[in-house]
Amino acid sequence: MDLLATADPVAEGDLVCSGKGCRAPAAWGLLWNNPKIHTPQRRKVWLACTDHCAHLEEFLGARGFLKQTVPVADLDRFDPDARP
Repeated sequence: MDLLATADPVAEGDLVCSGKGCRAPAAWGLLWNNPKIHTPQRRKVWLACTDHCAHLEEFLGARGFLKQTVPVADLDRFDPDARP
């Protein structure tokens, strides 16, 4: 299964790290899934700068949620201001 195909798209524009209090540019997308609340195919995305990537991977991995880490450039994007 292509995990990127099931990942939630991330907003265009400011791609910043999901680390608490961090405003650094994101370099990585951490694809994860909480099997208690998400379907098996669903992939949520946390963004991470290089400094916080290992910490966030460890956090998600300890809970069994981490599925894959990919470069931000590989993530699908959406424009939150676009109207259908």
